[in-house]
Amino acid sequence: MKAPRVTLDQWRTLQAVVDHGGFAQAAEALHRSQSSVSYTVARMQDQLGVPLLRIDGRKAVLTDAGEVLLRRSRQLVKNASQLEDLAHHMEQGWEAEVRLVVDAAYPNARLVRALSAFMPQSRGCRVRLREEVLSGVEELLIEGVADLAICGFSIPGYLGTEMSDVEFVAVAHPEHTLHRMNRELSFQDLESQMQVVIRDSGRQQPRDVGWLGAEQRWTVGSLATAAAFVGSGLGFAWLPRHMIERELSEGVLKQLPLEQGGSRHPTFYLYSNKDKPLGPATQILVELLRTFDTAPLDAPFAAPWQA
Repeated sequence: MKAPRVTLDQWRTLQAVVDHGGFAQAAEALHRSQSSVSYTVARMQDQLGVPLLRIDGRKAVLTDAGEVLLRRSRQLVKNASQLEDLAHHMEQGWEAEVRLVVDAAYPNARLVRALSAFMPQSRGCRVRLREEVLSGVEELLIEGVADLAICGFSIPGYLGTEMSDVEFVAVAHPEHTLHRMNRELSFQDLESQMQVVIRDSGRQQPRDVGWLGAEQRWTVGSLATAAAFVGSGLGFAWLPRHMIERELSEGVLKQLPLEQGGSRHPTFYLYSNKDKPLGPATQILVELLRTFDTAPLDAPFAAPWQA
Protein backbone atom coordinates (compact mmCIF):
# COMPACT_ATOMS: atom_id res chain seq x y z
CA MET A 1 0.00 0.00 0.00
CA LYS A 2 1.33 3.41 -0.95
CA ALA A 3 2.25 5.54 2.06
CA PRO A 4 0.30 8.83 2.27
CA ARG A 5 2.29 11.94 1.46
CA VAL A 6 0.15 14.22 3.64
CA THR A 7 -0.07 13.81 7.40
CA LEU A 8 -3.11 14.14 9.63
CA ASP A 9 -1.48 17.19 11.21
CA GLN A 10 -1.40 18.90 7.83
CA TRP A 11 -5.09 18.18 7.23
CA ARG A 12 -5.89 19.53 10.71
CA THR A 13 -3.90 22.66 9.93
CA LEU A 14 -5.78 23.27 6.68
CA GLN A 15 -9.09 22.78 8.48
CA ALA A 16 -8.07 25.31 11.12
CA VAL A 17 -7.17 27.91 8.47
CA VAL A 18 -10.60 27.52 6.84
CA ASP A 19 -12.62 27.20 10.05
CA HIS A 20 -10.97 30.15 11.81
CA GLY A 21 -10.84 32.43 8.80
CA GLY A 22 -7.15 32.81 8.08
CA PHE A 23 -3.54 31.90 8.88
CA ALA A 24 -3.18 34.22 11.85
CA GLN A 25 -6.42 33.00 13.47
CA ALA A 26 -5.48 29.36 12.83
CA ALA A 27 -2.05 29.93 14.37
CA GLU A 28 -3.66 31.34 17.50
CA ALA A 29 -6.13 28.43 17.75
CA LEU A 30 -3.37 25.84 17.22
CA HIS A 31 -0.88 27.64 19.51
CA ARG A 32 1.67 27.81 16.70
CA SER A 33 3.42 30.58 14.83
CA GLN A 34 1.80 32.01 11.72
CA SER A 35 4.86 31.17 9.67
CA SER A 36 4.62 27.52 10.78
CA VAL A 37 0.99 27.34 9.69
CA SER A 38 1.73 29.01 6.34
CA TYR A 39 4.64 26.66 5.69
CA THR A 40 2.55 23.58 6.57
CA VAL A 41 -0.19 24.49 4.10
CA ALA A 42 2.30 25.47 1.36
CA ARG A 43 4.21 22.21 1.80
CA MET A 44 0.91 20.32 1.69
CA GLN A 45 -0.04 21.87 -1.65
CA ASP A 46 3.37 20.98 -3.10
CA GLN A 47 3.01 17.37 -1.94
CA LEU A 48 -0.48 17.02 -3.42
CA GLY A 49 0.33 18.93 -6.60
CA VAL A 50 -3.03 20.70 -6.33
CA PRO A 51 -3.70 24.29 -5.18
CA LEU A 52 -5.97 24.21 -2.13
CA LEU A 53 -6.22 27.93 -1.30
CA ARG A 54 -6.24 31.16 -3.27
CA ILE A 55 -5.91 34.67 -1.90
CA ASP A 56 -9.01 36.79 -2.30
CA GLY A 57 -8.13 40.27 -1.03
CA ARG A 58 -6.71 39.64 2.42
CA LYS A 59 -8.45 36.33 2.91
CA ALA A 60 -7.49 32.75 1.97
CA VAL A 61 -10.32 31.04 0.10
CA LEU A 62 -10.64 27.39 -0.85
CA THR A 63 -10.28 26.42 -4.48
CA ASP A 64 -12.74 23.95 -5.99
CA ALA A 65 -10.25 21.13 -5.44
CA GLY A 66 -9.61 22.38 -1.93
CA GLU A 67 -13.31 22.21 -1.08
CA VAL A 68 -13.54 18.59 -2.21
CA LEU A 69 -10.37 17.49 -0.43
CA LEU A 70 -11.18 19.39 2.76
CA ARG A 71 -14.62 17.81 2.94
CA ARG A 72 -13.14 14.32 2.58
CA SER A 73 -10.37 15.11 5.06
CA ARG A 74 -12.82 15.96 7.83
CA GLN A 75 -14.05 12.36 7.96
CA LEU A 76 -10.44 11.14 7.84
CA VAL A 77 -9.42 13.28 10.82
CA LYS A 78 -12.59 12.33 12.70
CA ASN A 79 -11.92 8.61 12.17
CA ALA A 80 -8.33 9.00 13.35
CA SER A 81 -9.47 10.80 16.50
CA GLN A 82 -12.04 8.09 17.20
CA LEU A 83 -9.35 5.44 16.74
CA GLU A 84 -7.10 7.17 19.24
CA ASP A 85 -10.01 7.54 21.68
CA LEU A 86 -10.78 3.83 21.34
CA ALA A 87 -7.16 2.92 22.10
CA HIS A 88 -7.29 5.14 25.18
CA HIS A 89 -10.54 3.56 26.38
CA MET A 90 -9.13 0.06 25.82
CA GLU A 91 -6.09 0.98 27.89
CA GLN A 92 -8.49 1.87 30.71
CA GLY A 93 -10.25 -1.51 30.42
CA TRP A 94 -12.99 -0.49 28.00
CA GLU A 95 -13.96 -3.39 25.74
CA ALA A 96 -13.52 -3.28 21.99
CA GLU A 97 -16.50 -5.59 21.52
CA VAL A 98 -19.42 -7.12 23.43
CA ARG A 99 -20.78 -10.45 22.15
CA LEU A 100 -24.51 -10.76 22.78
CA VAL A 101 -26.41 -13.97 22.03
CA VAL A 102 -30.21 -13.85 22.15
CA ASP A 103 -32.94 -16.44 21.78
CA ALA A 104 -34.80 -15.70 18.55
CA ALA A 105 -38.12 -15.55 20.42
CA TYR A 106 -37.05 -12.53 22.49
CA PRO A 107 -38.68 -9.31 21.18
CA ASN A 108 -36.43 -7.41 18.76
CA ALA A 109 -38.14 -4.15 19.74
CA ARG A 110 -36.57 -4.34 23.19
CA LEU A 111 -33.15 -5.09 21.77
CA VAL A 112 -33.39 -2.16 19.35
CA ARG A 113 -34.21 0.23 22.19
CA ALA A 114 -31.40 -1.04 24.41
CA LEU A 115 -28.78 -1.05 21.67
CA SER A 116 -29.84 2.39 20.40
CA ALA A 117 -29.43 3.78 23.92
CA PHE A 118 -26.06 2.03 24.19
CA MET A 119 -24.70 3.47 20.95
CA PRO A 120 -23.97 7.04 22.16
CA GLN A 121 -22.35 5.62 25.32
CA SER A 122 -20.34 2.90 23.59
CA ARG A 123 -17.09 4.86 23.02
CA GLY A 124 -16.48 2.80 19.90
CA CYS A 125 -17.29 -0.56 21.49
CA ARG A 126 -18.95 -2.80 18.91
CA VAL A 127 -21.81 -5.19 19.62
CA ARG A 128 -21.75 -8.58 17.93
CA LEU A 129 -25.36 -9.82 18.07
CA ARG A 130 -26.21 -13.43 17.32
CA GLU A 131 -29.61 -15.14 17.35
CA GLU A 132 -29.99 -18.77 18.37
CA VAL A 133 -32.87 -21.08 19.29
CA LEU A 134 -33.26 -22.83 22.66
CA SER A 135 -30.06 -24.64 23.71
CA GLY A 136 -28.03 -22.85 21.03
CA VAL A 137 -27.91 -19.85 23.40
CA GLU A 138 -26.80 -22.04 26.31
CA GLU A 139 -24.01 -23.69 24.30
CA LEU A 140 -22.45 -20.41 23.16
CA LEU A 141 -22.49 -19.07 26.73
CA ILE A 142 -20.88 -22.22 28.15
CA GLU A 143 -18.29 -22.31 25.34
CA GLY A 144 -17.29 -18.72 26.15
CA VAL A 145 -18.39 -17.43 22.75
CA ALA A 146 -20.89 -15.04 24.39
CA ASP A 147 -20.29 -12.26 26.91
CA LEU A 148 -24.04 -11.85 27.49
CA ALA A 149 -26.92 -14.18 26.70
CA ILE A 150 -30.71 -13.87 26.83
CA CYS A 151 -32.26 -17.31 27.15
CA GLY A 152 -35.79 -18.63 27.55
CA PHE A 153 -34.95 -21.09 30.32
CA SER A 154 -32.75 -21.46 33.39
CA ILE A 155 -29.16 -22.53 32.67
CA PRO A 156 -27.67 -24.81 35.35
CA GLY A 157 -24.58 -23.40 37.04
CA TYR A 158 -25.31 -19.78 36.05
CA LEU A 159 -26.95 -17.01 38.03
CA GLY A 160 -29.26 -15.22 35.63
CA THR A 161 -31.24 -12.03 36.01
CA GLU A 162 -34.95 -12.66 35.52
CA MET A 163 -36.38 -10.73 32.59
CA SER A 164 -39.93 -10.48 31.22
CA ASP A 165 -41.85 -13.42 29.83
CA VAL A 166 -42.86 -13.95 26.21
CA GLU A 167 -46.33 -15.19 25.32
CA PHE A 168 -46.53 -18.09 22.86
CA VAL A 169 -49.98 -18.78 21.42
CA ALA A 170 -51.29 -21.79 19.50
CA VAL A 171 -52.38 -20.63 16.05
CA ALA A 172 -53.48 -21.92 12.67
CA HIS A 173 -54.90 -20.50 9.45
CA PRO A 174 -58.57 -19.46 9.94
CA GLU A 175 -59.66 -22.11 7.39
CA HIS A 176 -57.64 -24.89 8.99
CA THR A 177 -59.48 -28.08 9.92
CA LEU A 178 -59.04 -27.34 13.61
CA HIS A 179 -60.90 -24.03 13.32
CA ARG A 180 -63.68 -25.60 11.26
CA MET A 181 -64.55 -27.82 14.21
CA ASN A 182 -66.19 -24.73 15.76
CA ARG A 183 -65.64 -25.81 19.35
CA GLU A 184 -63.05 -25.94 22.09
CA LEU A 185 -60.19 -28.21 21.14
CA SER A 186 -58.49 -30.91 23.17
CA PHE A 187 -55.02 -32.31 22.76
CA GLN A 188 -56.64 -35.34 21.14
CA ASP A 189 -57.88 -33.04 18.36
CA LEU A 190 -54.31 -31.84 17.76
CA GLU A 191 -52.79 -35.31 17.61
CA SER A 192 -54.12 -36.04 14.12
CA GLN A 193 -52.95 -32.69 12.68
CA MET A 194 -49.54 -31.55 11.52
CA GLN A 195 -47.55 -29.45 13.99
CA VAL A 196 -44.83 -27.04 12.86
CA VAL A 197 -41.94 -26.75 15.31
CA ILE A 198 -38.71 -24.73 15.32
CA ARG A 199 -35.43 -26.61 15.29
CA ASP A 200 -33.16 -26.17 18.30
CA SER A 201 -29.93 -24.58 17.01
CA GLY A 202 -27.85 -26.31 19.70
CA ARG A 203 -25.63 -29.21 18.67
CA GLN A 204 -24.76 -30.93 21.96
CA GLN A 205 -28.05 -31.50 23.78
CA PRO A 206 -31.01 -30.13 21.79
CA ARG A 207 -34.12 -29.46 23.84
CA ASP A 208 -37.74 -30.30 23.14
CA VAL A 209 -39.94 -27.53 24.49
CA GLY A 210 -43.72 -27.33 24.52
CA TRP A 211 -46.32 -29.87 23.44
CA LEU A 212 -45.05 -32.23 20.73
CA GLY A 213 -47.86 -34.78 20.61
CA ALA A 214 -48.89 -34.52 16.97
CA GLU A 215 -48.38 -37.63 14.86
CA GLN A 216 -47.08 -35.47 11.99
CA ARG A 217 -44.44 -32.87 12.65
CA TRP A 218 -42.48 -30.56 10.35
CA THR A 219 -39.34 -28.94 11.74
CA VAL A 220 -38.21 -25.58 10.35
CA GLY A 221 -35.19 -23.39 11.01
CA SER A 222 -36.78 -20.15 12.18
CA LEU A 223 -39.86 -18.63 13.77
CA ALA A 224 -40.46 -16.55 10.64
CA THR A 225 -40.55 -19.71 8.50
CA ALA A 226 -42.92 -21.38 10.95
CA ALA A 227 -45.26 -18.39 10.81
CA ALA A 228 -45.18 -18.43 6.99
CA PHE A 229 -45.97 -22.14 6.87
CA VAL A 230 -48.84 -21.92 9.32
CA GLY A 231 -50.17 -18.78 7.63
CA SER A 232 -50.32 -20.77 4.40
CA GLY A 233 -52.50 -23.42 6.03
CA LEU A 234 -49.70 -25.93 6.65
CA GLY A 235 -50.31 -27.14 10.19
CA PHE A 236 -50.48 -25.34 13.52
CA ALA A 237 -47.81 -24.01 15.89
CA TRP A 238 -47.16 -22.14 19.10
CA LEU A 239 -45.61 -18.82 18.08
CA PRO A 240 -44.61 -15.64 20.00
CA ARG A 241 -47.57 -13.28 19.98
CA HIS A 242 -45.38 -10.21 19.42
CA MET A 243 -44.11 -11.70 16.15
CA ILE A 244 -47.51 -12.44 14.68
CA GLU A 245 -49.60 -9.47 15.84
CA ARG A 246 -50.09 -8.26 12.28
CA GLU A 247 -51.07 -11.72 10.98
CA LEU A 248 -53.56 -12.07 13.81
CA SER A 249 -55.08 -8.63 13.20
CA GLU A 250 -55.27 -9.21 9.43
CA GLY A 251 -56.87 -12.64 9.85
CA VAL A 252 -53.99 -14.57 8.30
CA LEU A 253 -53.60 -16.46 11.59
CA LYS A 254 -56.15 -17.22 14.26
CA GLN A 255 -55.60 -18.43 17.80
CA LEU A 256 -56.80 -21.98 18.44
CA PRO A 257 -59.59 -22.32 21.04
CA LEU A 258 -57.86 -24.93 23.19
CA GLU A 259 -59.47 -26.19 26.39
CA GLN A 260 -56.13 -25.66 28.08
CA GLY A 261 -52.57 -24.77 27.11
CA GLY A 262 -53.53 -22.39 24.31
CA SER A 263 -50.82 -20.03 25.47
CA ARG A 264 -47.68 -20.33 27.52
CA HIS A 265 -45.44 -17.68 29.05
CA PRO A 266 -41.80 -18.77 29.44
CA THR A 267 -39.66 -16.40 31.49
CA PHE A 268 -36.46 -15.14 29.89
CA TYR A 269 -33.16 -14.66 31.74
CA LEU A 270 -30.10 -12.49 31.15
CA TYR A 271 -26.79 -14.27 31.76
CA SER A 272 -23.17 -13.18 31.64
CA ASN A 273 -19.99 -15.14 30.99
CA LYS A 274 -19.00 -16.31 34.50
CA ASP A 275 -15.37 -16.84 33.46
CA LYS A 276 -14.88 -13.25 32.29
CA PRO A 277 -15.35 -10.14 34.48
CA LEU A 278 -17.85 -7.65 33.14
CA GLY A 279 -16.11 -4.66 31.59
CA PRO A 280 -17.55 -1.14 31.81
CA ALA A 281 -19.23 -1.25 28.38
CA THR A 282 -20.79 -4.64 29.12
CA GLN A 283 -22.10 -3.37 32.46
CA ILE A 284 -23.75 -0.41 30.74
CA LEU A 285 -25.35 -2.72 28.18
CA VAL A 286 -26.63 -5.03 30.94
CA GLU A 287 -28.40 -2.13 32.65
CA LEU A 288 -29.92 -0.95 29.38
CA LEU A 289 -31.16 -4.45 28.51
CA ARG A 290 -32.80 -4.70 31.93
CA THR A 291 -34.30 -1.21 31.65
CA PHE A 292 -35.85 -1.66 28.21
CA ASP A 293 -36.97 -5.22 28.96
CA THR A 294 -39.98 -3.79 30.79
CA ALA A 295 -40.87 -1.17 28.15
CA PRO A 296 -44.15 -1.75 26.26
CA LEU A 297 -43.45 -3.13 22.80
CA ASP A 298 -45.73 -0.55 21.16
CA ALA A 299 -44.27 2.45 23.03
CA PRO A 300 -43.15 5.36 20.78
CA PHE A 301 -39.47 5.25 20.05
CA ALA A 302 -37.01 7.40 18.15
CA ALA A 303 -33.49 6.19 17.39
CA PRO A 304 -30.67 8.58 18.38
CA TRP A 305 -29.46 10.84 15.61
CA GLN A 306 -25.94 10.11 14.48
CA ALA A 307 -23.61 12.70 13.03
